[in-house]
Amino acid sequence: MTVRDLIFDVLRTLWSHKLRAFLTMFGIAWGIVSIVLMVAAGEGLRKGQEEQARNLGKDVMIVFHGRTSLQAGGTHAGRVIHWEDQDVPVVQAESPDCEYAIPELEQDTVRVHSNFNNAAFTVTGSYPPFGYIRSLDVGTGRFYDWDDMRESRRVTVIGVMAKKKQDSSYDGWDVNKVFLPFAAMRRDFPDKPPGTESTFDQILVTPKSVDQHTACKREVRAALARMHRYDPNDKEACPIWDTVQEAQAFKTMTDGMKFFLGAVGIVTLILGGIGVMNVMLVAVRERTREIGVRKAIGAPAATILRQFFIEALIIALLSGGIGLGIAFGFCALVNMLPMPDFFAGLIPSWSSGLIAAGLLGAIAVGAALYPARRAASIDPIEALRYEAGG
Repeated sequence: MTVRDLIFDVLRTLWSHKLRAFLTMFGIAWGIVSIVLMVAAGEGLRKGQEEQARNLGKDVMIVFHGRTSLQAGGTHAGRVIHWEDQDVPVVQAESPDCEYAIPELEQDTVRVHSNFNNAAFTVTGSYPPFGYIRSLDVGTGRFYDWDDMRESRRVTVIGVMAKKKQDSSYDGWDVNKVFLPFAAMRRDFPDKPPGTESTFDQILVTPKSVDQHTACKREVRAALARMHRYDPNDKEACPIWDTVQEAQAFKTMTDGMKFFLGAVGIVTLILGGIGVMNVMLVAVRERTREIGVRKAIGAPAATILRQFFIEALIIALLSGGIGLGIAFGFCALVNMLPMPDFFAGLIPSWSSGLIAAGLLGAIAVGAALYPARRAASIDPIEALRYEAGG
């Protein structure tokens, strides 16, 4: 019997037992759909949260001023620290792993008037890189530049800001703010008491790369501690909101969730493989006489083994293809719908799908080996007698 004849014979056998073959294939395909969808949902959540974190800022660390909790250099604990203008160039110069270190000064009681309306907004002033660091994209027009800064121009963002989704903030939503050059902000809206005309609220720092963010943070702490004479290990004096560290922690959590969901899917696939084994065992029992007749007319055991092996392989391949098609098609349909904030949709991964299909094939083929060997070892006389007495 040629391989072509063997495949056609297997297909005829599967067609004659349509319900059994369908239920087996459904169980395996469902396992693949489950794995792909669960991993896709976890990846969509991770991507959505990553995008929202990027909207707050590009790997930004917000350095707040605080109160000392440790004694250092003869000074007592409990001393209030305020950042000053002279701190910024020192931090930038002594932090080689940091790309930017810029000040931010805010006032939240400023009333803004126009020819059409008026309201109270938070007014914030900083250097021109502030727009890049805080992901403040301008829809039409431009952000203030160094010329506006040098000339202390009384300008806000010139144009219309692009729409921005934001899920976290340290001082209010960006949509409710007015952005000014730092020089104009310092002149027109200086820091309120107990601050002075040379103090500001916080320093925004970004590392040159994600891998350098720990070194960057350490260098910033050391520079500020030297300038203000407190212990560099005193985190109460210099609280830092590290969005890079938060993003890494969230990635670890989502990766763990993906592994957990993948493990659940693998268990489902194993159960599907057990289903294949049960179906093949039933097939051997139902076709005992057929096996006996084939062996009686000279069919070698290897042919019988190959037939059942190919039957399990075809079931696995068809189930895998159908499962992958359903999973990716469902993801595409769902992604056509409007997604809620902080969720990027179902993002299927070919790697997870192919791994699931590969595991499915290995499990199904492995599960078929025992029944195939059992069928190949049947004594033809006993097989004919069993069927005749059935």
